[in-house]
Amino acid sequence: MSSPVVADPAARPDVLPTDRLLVNGMLRPEMRSNLRKIANGRNALSVFSLWACFAALVTATVVVDTWWVVVIAFVLMGPLYSRFLILMHEAAHKLLFSNKRWNDWVGTWLLAYPTFTPISLYRRGHFAHHKEEFGPNEPDIAFYGGYPCDRAALRRRLVRDAVGISGWKNFVPLFRGLKSSAFRRISLSIIAVQLGLWAALWLATGRWWIYPVLWWLPWMTEWRVLNRLRAIAEHGGLIAGGDRRVTTHHVRQNWLARFWIVPFHTGWHLAHHVDMGIPWRNLPRFHEELVRAGYVTPSLTYPNYRALWRNLTSGPAPHGPVATDQRGG
Repeated sequence: MSSPVVADPAARPDVLPTDRLLVNGMLRPEMRSNLRKIANGRNALSVFSLWACFAALVTATVVVDTWWVVVIAFVLMGPLYSRFLILMHEAAHKLLFSNKRWNDWVGTWLLAYPTFTPISLYRRGHFAHHKEEFGPNEPDIAFYGGYPCDRAALRRRLVRDAVGISGWKNFVPLFRGLKSSAFRRISLSIIAVQLGLWAALWLATGRWWIYPVLWWLPWMTEWRVLNRLRAIAEHGGLIAGGDRRVTTHHVRQNWLARFWIVPFHTGWHLAHHVDMGIPWRNLPRFHEELVRAGYVTPSLTYPNYRALWRNLTSGPAPHGPVATDQRGG
């Protein structure tokens, strides 16, 4: 199996192991321990800042009380949702807090359930994704495997995301879970959190529509677009293999991309897949280790996300299923 977006072997020199990196690309244990440290206080501040930003958007909407502020707040909720979900992803890896009880509590009740995510199910599927990208148990194979495609195919997928079709397909299972004894407790917990958030916003602002317009609808629409663009930039069009460089893209980072689609260093995704045990704050440092070793080369690196998306839309639309479940990561 091959793909036209897989880097040429010349861009993937066989440089491992080195005096600092093992044959799988991970740092040697005596060096890895430093990058495994979790910044508990700073991560707590990051979680608090997300809710503070949402509170600020709601406050501005109520105080200014005009339609264009509602539009701005709605648009800004897209990248804010990306931040909630990336920190949820960090908690799923048990890297948000060193205390595992606090990690799971914050990850569940302040990040996952508010964003409609059953974190225990997400964690199980996501670890299967890390174990072998594009392998037989890869939960997102249909989603990542639909590339390269033509531009019209990607445009159709993004339109489905933007108008809420993809979101609805992910929203309905929350209520279907009420019929299953295995998932009823999770579904009830998520629904309870959503109703509680709606009630709190209604009481605080006197406006019933704040929750559906500034919380539920951005999750159903705008965040879907941003998340698809990020997810295909991570693994779109690649193939299974022992070399992470054929399963995961690397894109040069810039402030605009970090604001809109890859916050909290999630854009250093190749480094994350080489060693998923390194917390997000340390991924740039680990990436530099991979660069110094010659594992990540300039010819392997896309100059920006636009270049990668152009490459992913350089071929005919493939046959087969295209997933709308946008877990990614």
